[in-house]
Amino acid sequence: MVDLGNRLQELRSKLNMRQEDVAKKIGVGRTTYAMYEQGKREPDYETLLKLADLFEVSTDYLLTGKTTVESKKQTNLFFFDTEGLTEEEIDEIKKHIEYVKWRAQQERKKS
Repeated sequence: MVDLGNRLQELRSKLNMRQEDVAKKIGVGRTTYAMYEQGKREPDYETLLKLADLFEVSTDYLLTGKTTVESKKQTNLFFFDTEGLTEEEIDEIKKHIEYVKWRAQQERKKS
């Protein structure tokens, strides 16, 4: 699954994470995770779910690349009650969420 490996590497890079960081978060050794990225080993079902959760993408995206990274993030907004809000107000909420995520990334970089 070379494509899976490429997607994992790309997603990890976007989050400025090291292989060691990802491996620790999903509960595998660094060499095991490195083999996922190299296409020499495939994650089991539970690990695939952990990777999708960590990178905030669907398992479909990891396996096929057919969905976008943004689709799951947009879906998460609908767990909130947006009834009665205008499109502009919903867009403002989305912008605030993006700002909070950016600020959290900046804080992680400092650590």
